[in-house]
Amino acid sequence: MSKKHQAKPAKPFGEVAQQVLAASEDFNLAEIDPSSTPGYVGDKKSGARDLAAVGLELSELQERFFAASRAGAPHKILLVLQGMDTSGKGGIVRHVIGAVDPQGVTHHAFKAPTAAEAKRDFLWRITKQLPGAGYIGVFDRSHYEDVLIHKVGGLSDPQEIERRYSAINDFEASLVDKHTTVIKVMLHISNEEQRDRLAERLQREDKYWKFNPSDIDEREVWDGYMEAYETAIRRTHTPAAPWFIIPADRKWYARLAVATLLAQALKDIDPQWPAADFDIEEQQRRLAAS
Repeated sequence: MSKKHQAKPAKPFGEVAQQVLAASEDFNLAEIDPSSTPGYVGDKKSGARDLAAVGLELSELQERFFAASRAGAPHKILLVLQGMDTSGKGGIVRHVIGAVDPQGVTHHAFKAPTAAEAKRDFLWRITKQLPGAGYIGVFDRSHYEDVLIHKVGGLSDPQEIERRYSAINDFEASLVDKHTTVIKVMLHISNEEQRDRLAERLQREDKYWKFNPSDIDEREVWDGYMEAYETAIRRTHTPAAPWFIIPADRKWYARLAVATLLAQALKDIDPQWPAADFDIEEQQRRLAAS
């Protein structure tokens, strides 16, 4: 084969992840294969090696990120994890966020609002959990529950749900204006894979605590949730706060994809080590004499 007709080598995953995983205003969730590995040409074994490598990179970048904030850098990161039950949100927290120093991470899992929270605007409780400068904030479920569940369960009328889409866009735009990088991830699992993961939870004593009978109830309205996700993502996918759709049937791929997106966000911020605010040579002399 001549050089002219030789296939071009695939670009490294880190160079294409944002592009191939980004949603669009008119994307079709049904056209995305939950078992696919878009942009990545390796397998589970190479994926584990690459995740370890990205983890080392994340660790160094996050330390710089946190250190820079101590010197006044204003940047924050908010990672929003959404997905059906068993889609792997907890695994992302353990295997991706677990690669960085926990002192620079805040984590919150949003459940049903309390009676007091329900009396306020749906975003009120969200604002209380936002990360500060130098922190990576992780939302394991988020403000999007207040459009997804409400749409599927009929808990709010269509006009209110539409208002919330607009409120979310305004809210996220204000976060970006205040130096927050927002990474919104939908972990896209198939109905069949979810059934298998729920079955495993019912077969293993160490998994019982993860199972909730309501998980099966939610499967009865699966199509409704897929439609709700598609609509919410279309309404709230913006240049300031884009959505990334990550096929999640292969846990190793989903973890590698989120780690890669997070690493790229940190690279784009390009945090710098703070300069010494003391005379280095003087302190070296003092230390040697001590």
